[in-house]
Order: sequence, then structure tokens, then C-alpha cells
Amino acid sequence: MRGLIQRVKSASVTVEKEVISSINKGILLFVAIHEDDTNKDFDYIINKTLNLRIFENEDGNFDKSLLDLNLDLLIVSQFTLYGDTRKGRRPSFSRSMPVSKAKLYFKEFIKRFKHEYPNIKTGKFQAMMDISLINDGPVTIFLDSDRKFY
Repeated sequence: MRGLIQRVKSASVTVEKEVISSINKGILLFVAIHEDDTNKDFDYIINKTLNLRIFENEDGNFDKSLLDLNLDLLIVSQFTLYGDTRKGRRPSFSRSMPVSKAKLYFKEFIKRFKHEYPNIKTGKFQAMMDISLINDGPVTIFLDSDRKFY
């Protein structure tokens, strides 16, 4: 499973010209589910997202987490995080979980996440979404449950 964390001042999701979710200060998390992901991968992304210290303390150092500050969280499914661009000019998404299975996994991921942190909003799975955000910093962090990023 891959995640892309964006620390935001605000963010929203619009589908068919209607805002369906919005948050204030917190994290916008884009997630992609790999064809081989399990609950272990979910737990890794959930734990990292909640506990990653990317918010400043009183001295301006990254020392506070989403959990510490009880901020907002917006989660958006984005299979393109598994885009493979090593060959050719068109990305391959063959390692992303097939849509029918990914939809069930995404629902389970959100359910597990809400068990740990109920202050969550989401996008709409498999919809064309317009994402608006004010990136705070900017601070952008990649997560990979296979630990392929350092």
C-alpha cells in the first residue's frame, strides 16, 4: 500500500460540481492499494499517518503528530500512486489492485482507520474528483508499506 501525505491548511473534494468532503488544518492522505496488500499493510499506513511527527511544536520543530493535535484527516483513493513509468510513455497500473477488489479493501481500510481515529472524511471511490488544497509548508511525505521509500 502506498500513501502520499500532504500537510494542509485546508482541503476539499468535489464530485460533479458538489463539495462532498472538506477539512481544515490536518492531513490529506492519498492511498493506493497494491494487488498483494493485506491488513498488515493497512496497519502500517494507519500507524504512520497518525503518528508521523510533521507538525511544529512551540519551537517550530517537527514534533507533533495528527494524533497529538487531533487535527482533520481527508483520505482519497488514488490508484495512480502505483503508476510504473519505467517503460514507454504511458504509465502502467498493473500492480494496483483490480477495482472490484480494491473497493472492498478501501472500505475496510477506512473502517480500520476510523476505529483508531474517528475524525476522518473521504473522497468517493472510483469517481472523477477535483481535489483542492492549501498545502502547509509545503510538507509532502511518501509512505510505502513495502518500505521501498526511505
